[in-house]
Amino acid sequence: MNGIEAIGYLGALLAAVSAGTRTMIPFRIAALGASALLLAYGAVVSSGPVMLAAGLPIPLHAWRLAQMLRLVRDTGRAATGDLSLDWLKPFGTSRRFQAGDVLFLKDDPAEEMYLIESGRFRIAEHGLDLAPGDIVGELGMLSPGNRRTGSLACVEAGTARCLTYAEVRQLYYQNPQFGFYLLRLTSGRLFEAGVERP
Repeated sequence: MNGIEAIGYLGALLAAVSAGTRTMIPFRIAALGASALLLAYGAVVSSGPVMLAAGLPIPLHAWRLAQMLRLVRDTGRAATGDLSLDWLKPFGTSRRFQAGDVLFLKDDPAEEMYLIESGRFRIAEHGLDLAPGDIVGELGMLSPGNRRTGSLACVEAGTARCLTYAEVRQLYYQNPQFGFYLLRLTSGRLFEAGVERP
């Protein structure tokens, strides 16, 4: 067996290894390696069909590998709490509130959460003030019967972006970074000693 055949056999072996991998990143890496080796083999032996079969998947494997690596990076960032919520602005509906407006009361049915954009809001039962960038109302999605666990009122005029739970669920599945952020947010609030937020 000469060196050229060895390249072909190694490419075939990597293709078999890629088929047996259980997770996507090792699969893409092995498949890229197999395609590159088989493409080189096809070029050396001047086989157009081998070059075509090996070369066509390379851009797709490279693109999917880049997506998976980005997903892992974003998920890691979300798991450490480093998440800007600016990307949520195209979603939901921005509503303006005046001082004294009550957004919801304890035990009300819960159907949406809010991202505070401006002004100041307060959860009366716990004396908690919410500032721009805070999320509130997500626990109602998890509470028994989807009921509010506290009341929310506007203290200083401002705006809050309302996202229905249907939108939140869709974003949760579409954006793992947001999903991990919500998991950390809700679990952190549930573990706060004696403090619930609606």
